[in-house]
Amino acid sequence: MNATAPLPPAPGSIPNHLIWSIVVTILAFFVCCLSCLSFPGIVTGVVAIVFASKVNGLLNQGDLEGARRASKNAKIWAWVTTGFLIAGVVLFVISLAFMGVDGYMEQMQQFQQQIESNS
Repeated sequence: MNATAPLPPAPGSIPNHLIWSIVVTILAFFVCCLSCLSFPGIVTGVVAIVFASKVNGLLNQGDLEGARRASKNAKIWAWVTTGFLIAGVVLFVISLAFMGVDGYMEQMQQFQQQIESNS
């Protein structure tokens, strides 16, 4: 009989979705800078990054079930962030189509003035 402890699974055996989470969060930030429509995507992206960053640590501790849960949650939140990102881009394109570039720039100036007057 072998008395050695089982080896933990390899870190790549359960995907951590970290790259995906980071990319969609950064893209959501840039879309938010353009149109302020994907702010929720930034929040959900950070949540996805947090869950994704837990996966490898849990694997190294031997917590296979915890790593699977973290991976699943990271994937769900990355999809939610992707949805917010797509919705933000679509709404931005629709608003440009209806207002035109000049109307969009005017709306952004009004928004900036509102922010400055509230400060």
